Amino acid sequence: EKFPEKFPEKFPEKTSEKILHLITDNKNITIAEISGLIGISDRAVKKHIAKLKEEGILKRVGPDKGGHWEVME
Repeated sequence: EKFPEKFPEKFPEKTSEKILHLITDNKNITIAEISGLIGISDRAVKKHIAKLKEEGILKRVGPDKGGHWEVME
C-alpha cells in the first residue's frame, strides 16, 4: 500500500493510525519523516509515539540511530 506524498486534510484515520501505517510500511522511518508526511510537528509525533509505546502497541528496538520500530499486534 502506497501513501500520497502528504496525507489529505480529510484523511479518515486518526493521527496515531497514520503513524502506525507509516511505521508498518517502513520500520526505519524517522520522526522527522513522519512529521513531514502527515503535516504535524516533531513534538506532536513524539507525543503520539509515546502514547502508542505506553499502550504496548509500538516498540523501539535498538538505539535512536540505527534502530527500528516494531508494531505489536
